[in-house]
Amino acid sequence: MKHLLSPLDLSVDELDELLNLASDIAANPAKYSECCHGKKLATLFYEPSTRTRLSFETAMLNLGGSVIGFSSADSSSASKGESVSDTIRVISCFADICAMRHPKEGAPLVASMHSSIPVINAGDGGHQHPTQTLADLMTIKELKGGFDNLTIGFCGDLKFGRTVHSLIESLVRYNNVKFVLISPKELQVPSYIRNDVLMASGNEFEEVERLEDAIPKLDILYMTRVQKERFFNEEDYIRLKDSFILDAEKMKLAPKDLIVLHPLPRINEIAVEVDDDPRAKYFVQAQNSVYVRMALIMTLLGLKDPKAEKEGN
Repeated sequence: MKHLLSPLDLSVDELDELLNLASDIAANPAKYSECCHGKKLATLFYEPSTRTRLSFETAMLNLGGSVIGFSSADSSSASKGESVSDTIRVISCFADICAMRHPKEGAPLVASMHSSIPVINAGDGGHQHPTQTLADLMTIKELKGGFDNLTIGFCGDLKFGRTVHSLIESLVRYNNVKFVLISPKELQVPSYIRNDVLMASGNEFEEVERLEDAIPKLDILYMTRVQKERFFNEEDYIRLKDSFILDAEKMKLAPKDLIVLHPLPRINEIAVEVDDDPRAKYFVQAQNSVYVRMALIMTLLGLKDPKAEKEGN
């Protein structure tokens, strides 16, 4: 049985197959509308979420399945002290597949060790967010034609930004991908990303503190919010939260074929005026998150393309 805890749980070939399936789902949604008939997805969300939880639920409903679960720890037996391992053992009796978000790094891994159904990591603390990475990769592939020979800038909270960590780990597997890391010193990527991923891979990267210096040379700009929920000290959050704001003036410095991505939610790091720029692709990215989660659910449940099944009969 396969789980998805990190984007590296999928090989490059498996990832390519999944993204091709997601693209076919996007083009032919009706073809997949009954693939998960009779199947249940459990959404175990121990911390708040709008896009990720609703995207998973939409994905399962679009496949003809049903959804059970909870949207906060307060509405689950976790509030009574139940462990993750006990919860997943019980949920395994009710559902066919599970998506878990948890504030503690490694919680989905613990769940997978005690689960009899596939577990999808829907975000664990500041660690990983592999399904957001799938949406990011689908959007990049769709708009840039692939992943080789790209220069991508990550801007904002690179220390706690789990979407950043997951995407960097995925992109270092491709050829000649260059990284520009744009953040204040206090929010630079963790040492394990710098040393064990970027330096170990041999990919070219640089760290800068001014968005204006980086944006002219980028193919992709990946903006992130400074995450209040990851700070222990509110004074540090207030001091750093407005470090980088992308507005129309900065977009004048950007290449015409730049694409701007953001995992959302946005606070004020991208001015609303940028939404009308054709290079802003973060809402396309949000739509793609449904398609890749549909493809992932099918893949982990071992469900095939319905057209291929008919041709095989």
